[in-house]
Amino acid sequence: MIGITGFGGYVPRLRLARQAVAQANAWYAPQFAGRKGTRSMANWDEDSITMAVAAARDCLGPSEDRRHVRNVLLASNTLPFAERLNAGVVAGALTLDDDIDAVDLGGSQRVALSAVADAVARVGAGQGDVLVLAADQRKTRAASAQELDDGDAAAALLIGKNKVLAEFLGAGTLSVDFVDHFRAVGEDVDYAWEERWVRDEGIGKLVPPAVAAALRQAGVTAAEVDHFIFPSSFAKMDAQLAKACGVRPEAVVDALLDQIGDSGLPHGLLMLAQLLERATPGQLIVVAQFGSGAQALVFRVTEAIRSFRPARGVTEWVARGAEERNYTKFLAFKSQLQLERGMRGEQDKKTALSTAWRHRSALLGLVAGRCEVTGSVHFPPSRLSYDPGRPLQDTQKPYKLADRAARILSWSAEYLSYHPAPPHHYGQIDFEGGGRILMDFTDLDVGEVDSGTPMEMVFRIKDIDERRHFTRYFWKATPVRVAAAR
Repeated sequence: MIGITGFGGYVPRLRLARQAVAQANAWYAPQFAGRKGTRSMANWDEDSITMAVAAARDCLGPSEDRRHVRNVLLASNTLPFAERLNAGVVAGALTLDDDIDAVDLGGSQRVALSAVADAVARVGAGQGDVLVLAADQRKTRAASAQELDDGDAAAALLIGKNKVLAEFLGAGTLSVDFVDHFRAVGEDVDYAWEERWVRDEGIGKLVPPAVAAALRQAGVTAAEVDHFIFPSSFAKMDAQLAKACGVRPEAVVDALLDQIGDSGLPHGLLMLAQLLERATPGQLIVVAQFGSGAQALVFRVTEAIRSFRPARGVTEWVARGAEERNYTKFLAFKSQLQLERGMRGEQDKKTALSTAWRHRSALLGLVAGRCEVTGSVHFPPSRLSYDPGRPLQDTQKPYKLADRAARILSWSAEYLSYHPAPPHHYGQIDFEGGGRILMDFTDLDVGEVDSGTPMEMVFRIKDIDERRHFTRYFWKATPVRVAAAR
């Protein structure tokens, strides 16, 4: 049996109120005055790589041993690097083995489902477990419908043979050059075609054959489907499509559009990850997505679903949102509004790539060194253990800090230096079991932290070299928020 053995997701904490967008643009686009709800909004230090890492950690949990993950497939149309293995950065942050296979995928809205189908084939060929990640952080033009409809998010599925939660039954695919939207190389914003054409000639005619093919391969009928997933920002498109496919209307899964918007490429897997949180054994799931044709996958939930929970889960990520009504902050975080930085914001942020390579496990994986003699933890790790009065050499072993409990020792919040989201919060973090690091804080409100506040680690953008267009990543601390009751 091959199928889903783990699942997770990630939705940024910030939620831009659509009313705030409509009010800011009312002079130019009054047609949006009635739009309600929120859309997810990535922080300034988040991108498709950091969101993919967050979703992967939600799926894999805080396990020290991730040697079973032998492949990483990262699907995204908004990867920060055109020529650097983005999936390799993710693998480093997750402290996966160097000898895994990591691949970047993109080019269509349905490529995340293609990655799942590829993962099933890899598992079937004996290549070990495959971590499928999907993330997008799309840019839109100000005062556009897409600005209100889109959202930022990521999803993760682990595909394997052991303790399968949802068995893969079949797939159906149509690959045709139906252009509903496109984005040329070097452009930031998609160009979209007319909605009615896309609905009637694209989705309405291409998705049903893909769903029918998947059901035939699975050996089931449309009437047996318990849950039907089709992400779309077009009103009632999922219900119309379900009817065209012969699926019962009550099987249509809510697309989370009112809370987080349509995250694009990862949205089908994000909806699937949330659905699996409440799915019961025996239920039949169809997930379909449109883009350069269409693709559909069929799964059947197994008894093992009762014994698995993601670290947080999509439902909790959605619930932890904080409404944001500052439209200029959204534009600034999307690099669509250049704010005055002052002289302190003019420094050159060139990254020494040779140094970054030598310290890659510490920088990407937040791996410290623990002295086997004294038990003291040192970050960054080194050949020398510098306990007072006891200098020792080559006694440190790798010691992962990213998933360990931590608290604030001391902290500061200041407006003197340039920071994309002032005030700049940072401080000394003490880790349970040893280790102390001076770190930036993120995803918090003024007055939310103090000495002793429990913190957790998140993988984020440290800074961006805008002259050479290089993004530098590191870990930051964020307050531990009480999990919502499940």
